Amino acid sequence: MTLLNSLRRLLTVATLGLGLVHAAHAADASAPDQLIRQLSLETIEAVKADKDIQSGNINKIIALVDTKVMPHVNFQRMTASAVGRFWRQATPDQQNKLQAEFKTLLVRTYAGALTQVKDQTIGLKPLRAADGATEVVVRTEIRGKGDPIQLDYRLEKAGAEWKIYDVNVLGIWLADQYRNSFAQEIGANGIDGLIKSLADKNAKAAAPAKG
Repeated sequence: MTLLNSLRRLLTVATLGLGLVHAAHAADASAPDQLIRQLSLETIEAVKADKDIQSGNINKIIALVDTKVMPHVNFQRMTASAVGRFWRQATPDQQNKLQAEFKTLLVRTYAGALTQVKDQTIGLKPLRAADGATEVVVRTEIRGKGDPIQLDYRLEKAGAEWKIYDVNVLGIWLADQYRNSFAQEIGANGIDGLIKSLADKNAKAAAPAKG
């Protein structure tokens, strides 16, 4: 459970980052840092405009995350990175199932984190990237009570679009955090065992609370 709590914290901070960037005007999403800025504005505006989301309506929050955030994430690359060397051993069907279950896991965790968005602010650091670069790191920090929290995004250029494929919170990349636990599960129960483990977690999270 320690790993899940740690991942939940990582995604909570990442959500704050995508929900609390303030800009004076609409940004140009063709630049990676401006994509993060624009995506953040759209997400927080949607949260502020919907009282159901503010009160924790999980289905509405999931819908928001799925429509606003997930189209800007390269889930295949993120899943492959999290699964590590075992990804190449998986069949196409297993890869599809891993990607689907991993996406569901992240969306639900990310959605839960949105309910914790308060009054923090975030600053974007100057983008350091060579002209024509197709992979960049957008560095930001969340500012509130206490010391600023480091939050970085890895993005790749796919055609004319930029897509997020990893998030770094306090020096820990999300894919790296998952890779160790995924490797242990695959080592014990194979790739199908990891798929079942993820599916079980997702089913438990989706089940209505008893009582």
